[in-house]
Amino acid sequence: MEFRPRNYRDEEEALALPRSRAVTHPLSSRSSSLHKVEVIDDEKIDFYDPLRGPSAHAIDVEDFQNDASTTGLSSEDAIQVQAKEWTSFKRLLMQRFSSSKMVSVATTSDVIVRSDKIYQKSSSMHLQELDDPQKFAEEGAKVITWQEYVSRLHELKDEISRAWHAEDRVTSLKLSIKVARLLMDTSVSQFYPTLFVLATDVMDMLGDMVWERIKRKAEFSEDGTTICSLRTLRQAIFALMPKKLATTGSAKLVPLESFFHASMLPCCRFLNDQSINNLNRLVMMTRGVADPLASSYCRLYMVHCAQKLLPCDREYLISCTNDIKIVLMRMISEKEATYGNSSANKRLLVSLMEPTIEYIMKCMFKDEYQRQVGNILVKLGLGRNESELFGGFSFVSIMLHHLLKELPNEVVSSNATEILHLIESCNDYSFDQCLNYRLLGFRLGEMGSPMNINAIIDKVIQILDLEKMIGSARVVAHFNSLDEYLKVVDAYVDIVLQNQMVLLEFLLPEKYGSVADIVRDSYLDAILEGVSNRACNKEIDESELGSLQSIFSKLLAHFNNLEDIFALNRFFEILDVMYGSSRNIINMYILNIATRNGHIHDPATIQLLLEISQSLHDGLDLFNMKDNDIQQPGRLISRFVQMVDYGIEMEHHLTFLVECRAAFGSIEELKETLVHSCNCLAVKAMKEAKKHMNFVKSCIAFSEVTIPSIPDCHKQLNLYLETAEVALVCGLVSHSDGLIDSAVRCLQTLDLMDGSQMLIDVEAVLSLIRKLCSLLVMVPGDPERGATFIPKSLLSLVSSQSWITPKVMTRILCAIISLSATLSQNKLPYHPNNIEEVNYSSRKDGYEVASHFEILGNDLLFFGDSSYLQDLVSLSEFVVKELCDVIQQEPSQAAQGSMALEACNCIASSFKVNPEILCVCSSLIETAQVCLSSNNKYLQSTMELLGQNLASFSASTSISVG
Repeated sequence: MEFRPRNYRDEEEALALPRSRAVTHPLSSRSSSLHKVEVIDDEKIDFYDPLRGPSAHAIDVEDFQNDASTTGLSSEDAIQVQAKEWTSFKRLLMQRFSSSKMVSVATTSDVIVRSDKIYQKSSSMHLQELDDPQKFAEEGAKVITWQEYVSRLHELKDEISRAWHAEDRVTSLKLSIKVARLLMDTSVSQFYPTLFVLATDVMDMLGDMVWERIKRKAEFSEDGTTICSLRTLRQAIFALMPKKLATTGSAKLVPLESFFHASMLPCCRFLNDQSINNLNRLVMMTRGVADPLASSYCRLYMVHCAQKLLPCDREYLISCTNDIKIVLMRMISEKEATYGNSSANKRLLVSLMEPTIEYIMKCMFKDEYQRQVGNILVKLGLGRNESELFGGFSFVSIMLHHLLKELPNEVVSSNATEILHLIESCNDYSFDQCLNYRLLGFRLGEMGSPMNINAIIDKVIQILDLEKMIGSARVVAHFNSLDEYLKVVDAYVDIVLQNQMVLLEFLLPEKYGSVADIVRDSYLDAILEGVSNRACNKEIDESELGSLQSIFSKLLAHFNNLEDIFALNRFFEILDVMYGSSRNIINMYILNIATRNGHIHDPATIQLLLEISQSLHDGLDLFNMKDNDIQQPGRLISRFVQMVDYGIEMEHHLTFLVECRAAFGSIEELKETLVHSCNCLAVKAMKEAKKHMNFVKSCIAFSEVTIPSIPDCHKQLNLYLETAEVALVCGLVSHSDGLIDSAVRCLQTLDLMDGSQMLIDVEAVLSLIRKLCSLLVMVPGDPERGATFIPKSLLSLVSSQSWITPKVMTRILCAIISLSATLSQNKLPYHPNNIEEVNYSSRKDGYEVASHFEILGNDLLFFGDSSYLQDLVSLSEFVVKELCDVIQQEPSQAAQGSMALEACNCIASSFKVNPEILCVCSSLIETAQVCLSSNNKYLQSTMELLGQNLASFSASTSISVG
């Protein structure tokens, strides 16, 4: 065999495409005129822009909105929507107020109490009785589990339904009245919402059954005539009730009558066409319920029933709201002994009444009635007229909260300052004042830039007691509690940021000791100082951590420059008190900002980010976290390390990489980044020509030590080859040889993995082996071991690997043949760059002296050495033989044919045509013809190439090509 001589420069020029200089660089930014889109109004154009072109199916948005507003929902659809909302409301009500395991029931409630379901009082119950004797005051009180209570109510519902459909309506009505009577007992207050949901389900079912019967009797009869005398049915219904109930003569039975009348409210339309009169009568009736809890839920059920009957009326909702306000104001003003031994009982009672307030407010301010907001607010006592709202009036805090939830945006925006004053005046125990401030802040933040923004921020600063920090002591501290303070700040920090953090000048005599010392502080600095004063001297809990996380997230989202963030007053003091997942999230946010704007050069900034990265790394629970949870923090830390650039201070950069390796040794991705960064640092040092060779050797040594700690063998192999290339470029031939040897040994470990690692990325390994063969073109051969030592070692290694398939082996053998053919040329296609090695000899001018050297390639190192060429030929002959044998081992015919063609092309392009080569190629072509179709383009092109080589060669042996 004899290698075919090649002139790589001539081949490159012959195959290169013609080039012409471009006016502008294709990746450079273009002028704004190039980005303008010309809108062409030509009806003949079939297509212009899918987002701009006219469409026959396009719909005008205004027409669509007008159509939607005029059509609306049908009455049946509206009833269905209302029913779904009520069902969802009841489910949330039961979830919100989880009942106790035991429920005290009076013996008079025979409909619930059964002898086999009564439990004797335990010692713990006797202790509860001593603490709260009023709860067990009634003689004969029994205790049952709440599960039994709920189960009995479901049984009663089924009994009532069965009795009604069995024509035993008297029994059905009696049982329904007994269920309604249960709502008169509010002794177990926390169980009352659950009781309300279950009992009103029975009342709704009864009302629906009565309604359907009346409707059926009114429309059809046995003789076909319409029944008009419906008063008889009414008399029959009320005859089944206790006498005192029907006459409303007993105050104790008013809740029972209210619930029962509410369930029958739709049926009253047959007796009186003026449904509003029946509703107003029921509103007046609920005022006679003395118990605040029972009266609240009476109104809740009445509103639910009235929504199905009169969804457009608002007067009864206003009356109910004003009645609840009176009840709450009376509760707030009365002494504690009225509702229990402590204010906690009052708070519990208010929380139980809150669902009624919430539901009524939602019904009052539905979308289609927002135009009447001004009139509604005046009737609620929050304004003299519709143009003067919220000013100088008082309200209950919990009612104000749910009112703010439902008010339209334009009303909140135009009256924000007045609402702030109203919230300040409503400071009762029914609801935390800070939550009302918080709600208003979020509502204003949703609107972008509300009206009177400066007045709003001034008022918030006053509320947060920030004026005290910036020179004014007009306001006493409102929120000494960190939790309350953070909740308010969290709501308003967006408003401050969105309005450019208006800067004001204040006198700070207590801070600077002189009235003449004037400084310019921002609202943001004052807010952070308030947070720091409250947070740095205490251990913050989970709720406060959540608020701090939200505040810092908004701050970081507002800034684009990391230096501006670090310059914030008290920023790091507050960050240091955070911990856990909240601290990790903020650290990740900071690293994301730091790495998105290019390289980081400032040493102080780098040190701060390193400490933040260490805090993030230390805060990760590496043992209990999944790999996916660790990936994002690891990527951010790796990205930070990658973006660090010390400039000419390269020793500091290398020291930084060493510190990162010690601090983040558990992050696998970071180790790969460290090697990449160190290799880039070595190349940069050589390009600068100002660094001693020892520094480059230190960089290479850092990579050599770091690579083995990476568990992924594929990454190890890639990094070994990269570092070997860098070492070769820097003139460190011995280091390069050692790294290449490590890469070859790394290939051997691929077969030593356990069973879980059998899915080896063979294509990736094959690509790295080809990369190694390409690198060996530049690496000077070792005269002691021989120029072909590494290719032979590689060949011996891959031949013993079980994961090497015939297809992969074919490509590796072809790569070795191409490597041998390249090394045999008189001039190699590429060499290492010229290197300037720096020695620190002294000169008078202070500059350093550099000596030049060049790494000799094999074309110069073994020039004229016949043994060198003989080694390459010997290796190639062995590889060609192995290649032909491997191809025959492939079981797939299609793959075998492609492998034969690939080998034939490689051999034909590497060797001169002679009888031996022709015999090999002939055999490979025959294999391909047997395995592939004659129309195969790869087969045809290979035969054409082989025919061109035959044309320049005269021999007695020939190959039929065609």
